[in-house]
Amino acid sequence: MMTVYQYTAKDEQGSIYHATHDGIASVAALRTELTKMGETLINAKKIKADKSKFAKINQADIVAFVYKLAGMSSAGLSIITSLESLEQQTENNSLQQVISNIRQSIQTGSSLRDAFGKYEDIFSVFFIGMLEAGESSGKLSETLTISAVYLEKQLELKRKIKSAFAYPIIVGVMCIIIVIVMMIFVVPVFSNVYRQLHVSLPGPTKCLVVLSVSIKKFWWLILPIAVGFVFLLRKLAKKKQIKIKLDSYKLKLPIFGKLLKSILISRFIRTLSILIASGVSLIKSLQIASLVANNSKLAQITEDIQNCVEAGNPIADAFKKHDIFPSIIIQLADSGEQAGSLSEMLGKGVDFLDKDIERAINSLLVKLEPIMTLIMGLIVGFILLGVYLPMFDYMSHVK
Repeated sequence: MMTVYQYTAKDEQGSIYHATHDGIASVAALRTELTKMGETLINAKKIKADKSKFAKINQADIVAFVYKLAGMSSAGLSIITSLESLEQQTENNSLQQVISNIRQSIQTGSSLRDAFGKYEDIFSVFFIGMLEAGESSGKLSETLTISAVYLEKQLELKRKIKSAFAYPIIVGVMCIIIVIVMMIFVVPVFSNVYRQLHVSLPGPTKCLVVLSVSIKKFWWLILPIAVGFVFLLRKLAKKKQIKIKLDSYKLKLPIFGKLLKSILISRFIRTLSILIASGVSLIKSLQIASLVANNSKLAQITEDIQNCVEAGNPIADAFKKHDIFPSIIIQLADSGEQAGSLSEMLGKGVDFLDKDIERAINSLLVKLEPIMTLIMGLIVGFILLGVYLPMFDYMSHVK
């Protein structure tokens, strides 16, 4: 649980203001930080951290922030001045509070890595690693620019994937709505008619009637059950052993497995390439890239790669041991190591991989659209068949 203090203080001009600060161990530590900035703590109290307040900070906000910070840093402005300016410019109140807390931490002597590290969930493990590399190498503006470009590419990839799968999702939702509407309003009408006519119901119709009655009677349970099911899945997914199995299963899915694997490797290799180019050691780069990829299966593979590299083996040989890496990545890694341009060659490989991902998404959509239409047609057809079968039987007896 994040420790947050709500406090009242007096600045150097004697003006009294109210603010909050998180990541502080005690009131004494808060007073010390404010004193370093020439401010006086009047009173403070610990409050419960509201993690939901940061939910409004989306990836686009972070990309814009990093681009602006990189531009100011390249122009020669100090990090404190840049953060003060961005704090005033930012319209997002949640992000504004985060920037304010980071600025205060840096003013009291914290490193960039430590100040931003408190908000790792917001800025990502990759960005924190890049800050550390830029701060230690003295190339902060360059690493910030590279980080901004990387984060923008990741955001663009997410948007492409969301846009591509919007149609199948809409079709699926519409199918569910149509089925529910037919079950609630259409099936009961025909069921009453057949009951009055004393028509015997075939199996499919009986199934529809039972399902219709259940939905009408227990409709209020559908949403709580769905929410509870999702909550349970998320809770189970956090358990290490289950997460390992799920992450491994995702890569073996019949239709989406290959695409998910390509996206995972693209994120891993691009992160690795950029970190190496920024002066981060190969072992450290592998660690951060594994965290950014956020897949237990790949984390195990990365650990094996690290051991191979530490033993003096080329990284290309370590990649060859695992079939998760495409041959183009292995070949370019081998060429890059021999030529002394590993990061550049890995970058070219991941660019090729991203184009392949885009083609795979388009190809998958071409296959998904008719499949979704067919499934929807079969479901609606089954319902209509169940509804009209007794009528056909009744008409044949009337004749």
